[in-house]
Amino acid sequence: MRKLLLLTTVILVGLVFLARLFYLQVYGGYEYDIFEDTAIKTEYTYPKRGYVYDRNGKLLVANQPSYDVMVIPREVKLMDSSNLKEFCDLLKITEEEFRKKLERANNYSPRLPSPFVPQLSKSDYAVLQEKMRKYEGFYIQKRSLRSYQTSIGANVLGSIGEVNRSTIKREPYYKLGDLIGKEGVEKSYEEVLRGTKGIKFIQKDRFNKNIGPFKEGILDTLPVPGKDIKITIDSELQAYGELLMKHKRGGIVAIEPSSGEILAMVTGPSYNPNILVGRNRSKNYTKLHYDSIAKPLFDRGLLAQYPPGSPFKVINALIGLQEGVVDEHDTFTCRMGYYYGGRRLTGCHHHRSPVNMNMGIAQSCNAYFINVYRRIIDKYDDAGEGMNKWAAHAKSFGLGNFLNNDLSVGRPGRIPDGDYYDRAYGDNRWGSTYIVSNAIGQGEVEATPIQLANMAAAIGNRGYYYTPHIIKNIEGDTIPSEFTTPKYTTIDRQHFEPVIQGMFDVFNDGTAKALKVEGIDICGKTGTAENFAIIDGKKTQLTDHSIFVAFAPKDNPKIAIAVFVENGYWGSRFAGRMASLMIEKYIKGHITRTDLENWILTHSLENEYAKPLSGESFKINGETTLQVIDNYAIKPEEPNP
Repeated sequence: MRKLLLLTTVILVGLVFLARLFYLQVYGGYEYDIFEDTAIKTEYTYPKRGYVYDRNGKLLVANQPSYDVMVIPREVKLMDSSNLKEFCDLLKITEEEFRKKLERANNYSPRLPSPFVPQLSKSDYAVLQEKMRKYEGFYIQKRSLRSYQTSIGANVLGSIGEVNRSTIKREPYYKLGDLIGKEGVEKSYEEVLRGTKGIKFIQKDRFNKNIGPFKEGILDTLPVPGKDIKITIDSELQAYGELLMKHKRGGIVAIEPSSGEILAMVTGPSYNPNILVGRNRSKNYTKLHYDSIAKPLFDRGLLAQYPPGSPFKVINALIGLQEGVVDEHDTFTCRMGYYYGGRRLTGCHHHRSPVNMNMGIAQSCNAYFINVYRRIIDKYDDAGEGMNKWAAHAKSFGLGNFLNNDLSVGRPGRIPDGDYYDRAYGDNRWGSTYIVSNAIGQGEVEATPIQLANMAAAIGNRGYYYTPHIIKNIEGDTIPSEFTTPKYTTIDRQHFEPVIQGMFDVFNDGTAKALKVEGIDICGKTGTAENFAIIDGKKTQLTDHSIFVAFAPKDNPKIAIAVFVENGYWGSRFAGRMASLMIEKYIKGHITRTDLENWILTHSLENEYAKPLSGESFKINGETTLQVIDNYAIKPEEPNP
């Protein structure tokens, strides 16, 4: 009986141990993580970041060596005062900064490496590397910084900077001190350009000394270099656009209509991308960030939502033709403006009357396009239905929504629909006369310069466009298919010819006749958009914006462009000149209209931008006269340059 009891006890104890062991291994155990092993030191080898070339193979962004002083807090030995002073002098920091940096690193992790002093110069590195053995817990990590081979395209190329903690939490690939693309193509193509870090695992003994590779290095990996990319930008055209935009604020976007490739993407003002490289990056970035007046970090070509002004009239012409409410021969009377119920709702400048479609586009007649717009909306029994139909047509040109491109920033613009006005006025409590400003690109319509350039490309292509994009080629890879698939508008092809002829006549006998370039058939549309700001709590009308959209040549266009110059007076004054010059530069490779070029390079708008701060009057020096009638600004829209 005793033997049986003993045997039973042994068996029960054995079962308990087995059950406990099973629980610990299956339920209560943990997976071994080499990165958590305190006896293993992890060292990363950083790969070469991919180079960036322009569309013609010109190198824009390369790499330069950089050296970071790294620290593992738990391995730092207490220094005497002389050693501490020497080390701080070598790093060019104070002893107080030393303590703060060490505390920051310890808060991140006492046993994982983190940057202590990043981006040493070559001379500092040469002096420091010979003495690093004296400072336990510190070592030098070599990596690459960007070397910009150009002074232009800062908004296009972007920059790289240290990852923040939220990025590290979201993407475990990154560690404290790693660099990541912050703006531009550096951000859009971060995963392509960065490559993959290599890893070495080093075994340490009980005295925390390195004794060699862990498991003879079988777990170590080599770094994989980032891929080189070729972007669609023509660096010469980009540089010329930035030259024209000096002392002005605005955006220029040029697109190749046959592919959607972005040829130039200018924002003004801009800056040299090299100032965001090295140890002065933070200081320089802060200076740019807090310039709340000029806003050099604000990419006006992609982010600025402006009223599109008169260039939007061609969209209303196309919608009117598609909806069958007008043909190219229909005429409307213009008596220096549009009248309704005996009241002039908006003005117009002097030209012949009555006006057909061709003349309406060439002379930018407000009355003509308001009549067309009202016919579109009033075609339907319900104004909301008419607005929805109109909005669907407009949005098919890429307006009023994100273009789904590969750029790191963007805004959707705005194309209002029936629901928008139902919310504003109440259901069925509004009609076409409430919203006539949409007919001339004012009112609630807003667009970014890249959307207007894409609109011009769609018109030049007679009804389709390719999604604007910045990538042309990725080393050993292909670009996404969404950039090579055409997007079609809702307008039938035959309706584009009369509109394109009208845009061509803008240069022949219209508002841009002084901007013709010999040997190039340019189709374009001038625009002037009202400009308001809140000053001392009052809505104040400032100097108008200058807008121009165009494509060239007329058949099989090679370039479509949108130019927007803030406070630029009227369309042909600044934006029109700049558009003609950009087109000639791209197609011919040189400038023959040196008169236009000299004018642009010698005229600044800095005085206009200072007016809200100085309290100076916004009178336009007699070049155009503003007259306010029922809260609408009536003005001659397009005087000759």
